[in-house]
Amino acid sequence: MTTDTNIPMTPAPVARPSKPDTPLPSGSCDSHAHVFDPAGRTPLVPTSEYAPAPASLVDYENLLATLGFDRGVLVQPSVYGTDNRNMLECLEKKGPGGEDVFRGVVVVDDSVTDRELEAMHAVGVRGIRVNVVFGGGVDFDVLANLGERIAPLGWHVQCFVDLSRLPDFAKKAERLPVPVVVDHMGHFPVARHTDRLPAFQDLVAMVREGQAWVKLSGPNRISGHDHPPFDDVRSLVDALVAANPQQLVFGTDWPHVKLPTPVPDDGALINAFHQWISDIEIRHDILVRNPGRLYGFNHP
Repeated sequence: MTTDTNIPMTPAPVARPSKPDTPLPSGSCDSHAHVFDPAGRTPLVPTSEYAPAPASLVDYENLLATLGFDRGVLVQPSVYGTDNRNMLECLEKKGPGGEDVFRGVVVVDDSVTDRELEAMHAVGVRGIRVNVVFGGGVDFDVLANLGERIAPLGWHVQCFVDLSRLPDFAKKAERLPVPVVVDHMGHFPVARHTDRLPAFQDLVAMVREGQAWVKLSGPNRISGHDHPPFDDVRSLVDALVAANPQQLVFGTDWPHVKLPTPVPDDGALINAFHQWISDIEIRHDILVRNPGRLYGFNHP
């Protein structure tokens, strides 16, 4: 991997994450994680804001086994831009043609061909990502055509946005012809904006109407606290669950790149999730049933 020595390297994930205090149900899915090319073949894009620490597919599989997840969703990291080769190779081994335990979300632009999209679908890709937070992502300007092209595949658009900086997000999202999935509960600093942020309220309304999905992930990215359980994020979770728990999924966000806080213990993140969601059936929906619908997994 070619890196610029001026790009800061992210800290490595916790080497020995703890097991969750409460075991996860069978068929649980970690709906947000990244893996990086251990062979160093994939160059970083010039706009990269970080250089990744080692975090391979094998490392991620070990994490899933420790935590008790049976499935995972690999999200193309921004540092690779539209070069999805590493993730697609992972999916060829573990996607529908292999063990059928992984799905993927890619980054593409208008140059992608329909044949390439169909090949990606065959190995388990189920969405494209738009990123307006970190350099290297694709923004909303390219979505006019792409939305129409991925709709027949049943894909979605996953949005990494800071709702405090994009007040018209709902209007942009509602124009898309495919489902919208929002990363990290909208990724805005809770301490400055709280759950009363108008753009977050718009997102809650979209979740209530079944027009958007939200990932209950990355609380450490938006909290005013450095360590779990990130109690100040609880109001966001409560609002989303009250709106429509059928439109929510959970993700670890492993290996936790470009953080403003210390790298969290993933077992502690799951413990925090269990504190947020006391209803066992709703937990099961968020961990098993909902990702099954969103990513096309078979029921366990």
